[in-house]
Amino acid sequence: MREVQALLFDLDNTLMDRDQTFRSFSRAFVERFLSHLNEEQAAGVVEDMIVRDADGYRDKDGFFAELSEVLPWEETVSAAEIREYYDETYIGHGAVMKHAVETLEYCRDRGYPLGLVTNGSRDIQYGKIDRLGLRGYFRTIVISGEAGIWKPDPAIYQLALERLGAAAGNTVFIGDHPVNDIEGAARAGMRTIWLQRNHSWDDSLKARPIATIQELDELQRIL
Repeated sequence: MREVQALLFDLDNTLMDRDQTFRSFSRAFVERFLSHLNEEQAAGVVEDMIVRDADGYRDKDGFFAELSEVLPWEETVSAAEIREYYDETYIGHGAVMKHAVETLEYCRDRGYPLGLVTNGSRDIQYGKIDRLGLRGYFRTIVISGEAGIWKPDPAIYQLALERLGAAAGNTVFIGDHPVNDIEGAARAGMRTIWLQRNHSWDDSLKARPIATIQELDELQRIL
């Protein structure tokens, strides 16, 4: 692989294990608001919440409104109350992805400038990053809610490149979402590595990653 000047990472389900994080949150949520359910019923609600959440790609207000309407409440909880509980507690369930820390240390120790590009609100995403202890690894962090640009818009990647002082053609983006990470970064001129998680590949996409990995520690071999 030709010279790599810098590396950019996605956050959710790349460096943070969102599957584990959201499952932990859902269990705590059910225990808090649906304690009248038996163990089997509670487990069913957790699985239902995970499906409805669609890996975090639902509009949050719509998702919370739906939960307020459909969950088997003993006493109905409003969408606003669900939002408040989420904002107050979700970050506390954050779980780092397997091999994330050792991979970041490997990259940093070899002199790669590192950046992070993620969609989401400023407070929630910085809360996750700090909960996981990852902020210090990155020269720049670009969060869509703060920048006013959302993946897969190439402009959000270009902003990160400018802050890193790196050329797109010599920068590799690592992420899990075929459109938001792989297609978007490719449109900005970067090479990409796809961390295969919950999303199936869409063969209609023009972008192709230079590699597909199942675990983050495979980056060491590729780099």
